[in-house]
Amino acid sequence: MARSRSCTAKPKLHQWWEWEWPLLAAVITVILAAAFAVPASAARRRPVRLHLYMHDIAGETAVQVVKGTGPLHPSMPPGNRHFGDTTVMDDLLTEGPSVDSKPVGRAQGSYVLAGLVDPVVVVTATLKLTDGPYSGSTIVIAGRDDVLAEVRELAVVGGSGMLRRASGHVLWRTAKVESKLHAVLELDVHASVPAAAARSHSHPLLMSSASE
Repeated sequence: MARSRSCTAKPKLHQWWEWEWPLLAAVITVILAAAFAVPASAARRRPVRLHLYMHDIAGETAVQVVKGTGPLHPSMPPGNRHFGDTTVMDDLLTEGPSVDSKPVGRAQGSYVLAGLVDPVVVVTATLKLTDGPYSGSTIVIAGRDDVLAEVRELAVVGGSGMLRRASGHVLWRTAKVESKLHAVLELDVHASVPAAAARSHSHPLLMSSASE
C-alpha cells in the first residue's frame, strides 16, 4: 500500500510544477526588467558638456565687498584674509586658459571665506554664455571650494534658456596662477537638461554638442 501511495504522489508534483513554473518565470522576468530599466526621467534628458576657463582677477573682476570680522585666517594663501570675507565677481570666461583666448561668457556671483580653519570658500555663480550652441543661456553653479585641493566638485543647480532646469556637477580646478592677483580656473561641466527644453530652444550646433 505504501508503494501505491508513492506512485500516485509523483503525478501531482509534476502537475504542480507545470502550472507554477510559467508563473515563476514571469515574476523573475518582471524583477529583472525593473532592475535594469532606465528611469523614464533619465531617458528624457539630454547631456550637456562645457569646458571653460574663468579668470578671477582681484581688484578688477573680483572685488571684496565685505571684510570679515573674524580672526586672520590661518591656512589661506598669504594675504590679509579673514573668516567671513565676501567677494563679488564678474569674471571673464574663455575658451582656452589664456586671458587672450576667445571669450565665451561671464561668471557672475560671489564667494565667501566660510572655513574657520580650512581654506574653504562657498561659491554661488551664474555662468552667462555668449558664444557657442548655448549662447544666451545661463547655468547656475554652487558649492564648497577647498582652494588647496587639486580638484573640487560643485553642483549644477539650475539654468535658463537652452539650459533651463539643468542639473549635474562641475569639476573645478586651479589651472594656473598668472600672478598673486590673477587666478585661472578650469571648469569642466557635466550636466543634463530636459529634452523638451533643448528642443524648444533649437540651435544648429546643439545636437552635435549634446551627443558628445
